[in-house]
Amino acid sequence: RCFYDQKILYKTFGVWKEWWTACRERNLSLRAASHYRHLLYNLVFKAWRAYVCQQQGKRNKYYVAESHAKKQKLLRSWQCWLVYVNVQRTKHGMQSVAMAFRERSCLRISWAVWRRRHYQNCTRHKMNVLALQHWAQSLQFRAWLQWQELYLYSQNDKQKEIRAVTHHQHWELKRCMEAWLGYLNLNRAKKHQNELAREHHRSRIVRQCFSDWRLSWERRRRMHAHQKDIEKLAARIALRRVFVHWEHYVVRCVEETQQCELAEKHYRRHLLVRALLRVRWKRLR
Repeated sequence: RCFYDQKILYKTFGVWKEWWTACRERNLSLRAASHYRHLLYNLVFKAWRAYVCQQQGKRNKYYVAESHAKKQKLLRSWQCWLVYVNVQRTKHGMQSVAMAFRERSCLRISWAVWRRRHYQNCTRHKMNVLALQHWAQSLQFRAWLQWQELYLYSQNDKQKEIRAVTHHQHWELKRCMEAWLGYLNLNRAKKHQNELAREHHRSRIVRQCFSDWRLSWERRRRMHAHQKDIEKLAARIALRRVFVHWEHYVVRCVEETQQCELAEKHYRRHLLVRALLRVRWKRLR
């Protein structure tokens, strides 16, 4: 009988161990799925963060370039204005000198020729300066446009490369996960078939063991309940006996106190009668 019980327990433990292994594999598969989901979320978040950082970098570079262009334009305007002021100062000085020379000399014709030539030279110089400034500004604007086109082209190429790499990684991960899930499902199907084949043979033994254990447990439970009822009845009887003894003791104590009070009253009356008799006897004397 002991050997039979040991064999039944060993088989039951084997069944429980296989069930626990299946539960553990299911937990591992759930953890793998959650890990894959978390990995995908992490990759998406990294790509989005890189895109946001890239956009911020482009925006900052654009703001820096725009501010630099504004500063360059303002610097050129300031330089042109300084040149214009210097030319005007020089012109006013030359005009004042010419007026003084004209006032001092009598060669008006020479002065007129010189003034005409000087005006033509100043005009030619101003036109040359304006032409040079316009040419420099056009060259700088063309260089800026070319740099901007090259920068945008390089940024687009980098984005395309990053997207291609991430797409390839996602495709490889998806293919590996699908292959692993197919292998896992195949193993589960095989184990499920083996368990179904063994379950019919073991279920009868387990039910019989469980029914025997349940009958013995019911018998022991009834015996324990009967013993507890007997103990409760004995405790009630002992408690009732204690209460009866205590009630008898209280009654005796009350009777003794009443007797003591009556004796004390009787003794006081006796003393009072003796005192009255003495007083009466003294008066009779």
